[in-house]
Amino acid sequence: MVLRPRLVATDLDGTLVRSDGSVSDYTRDVLVQLEDRGIPVVFVTGRPLRWAEDVFEHVGSHGLAIVSNGALVWDVARSQVHLERPVAPDTAREVCRLLREAVPGSAYAVETLDGISLEPEFMERHPLPAGARRASIEALLSRPLLKLLARHEELGPQDYWDAAEAAVGHLMTITWSSSSTLLEMSGPGVTKASSLELLARDLGVEAADVIAFGDMPNDLPMLTWAGTSYAMADAHPSVREAAGHLAPGHDEDGVAQVLAGVFDL
Repeated sequence: MVLRPRLVATDLDGTLVRSDGSVSDYTRDVLVQLEDRGIPVVFVTGRPLRWAEDVFEHVGSHGLAIVSNGALVWDVARSQVHLERPVAPDTAREVCRLLREAVPGSAYAVETLDGISLEPEFMERHPLPAGARRASIEALLSRPLLKLLARHEELGPQDYWDAAEAAVGHLMTITWSSSSTLLEMSGPGVTKASSLELLARDLGVEAADVIAFGDMPNDLPMLTWAGTSYAMADAHPSVREAAGHLAPGHDEDGVAQVLAGVFDL
């Protein structure tokens, strides 16, 4: 029997957000009802801040969201940083050097509070924001960053992750959440789970009192940390194996369906 949680943590893409990028009226209504009952709903996403802002209207009155795989906790209500866990430029430079030696063809991009900057060879799959800078990675690493991105156009995601983990896993936390071969690298120990734990501690909530939802490998630390965890029906196989429960798919409002049942909404 699932106990009543005190905090809800949910990934966005492939989990709460539908394939068309929308949050359904049903899901929105369930989240509002939880907030009305004093149950905070925390968005925990790999999205950078500029993409996460698209759904902040649904984050609830407590106004906190964990973005960039835990590198940033954002105070939505005040539109300011609540907690930042950046990577030092020297560390990122060493990672780029070692990974490029181990896996030729690696191309890099950098996420900061100001947005994304990319190497000329980095082939972005999404429209770039106005003013996005293209330059060598050496020129882009002039200040602390939230996330280092590495892309490869020939290897598969698992093969690239395996190679990167062997080459630079001792320097940064490496994961992925994309269907393309894109690695997302954060500071050592910086994950969705570790930042969620810090936030939950501030709220006086234990891991056992958290219910979490996810679908991709970057959700694994959060799902194994939370007392109650759900993988989406269409989640990555490793996530379905690790989670304690299975929710309907994201296009079926699976998160909302589960929460409505858990909280008798």
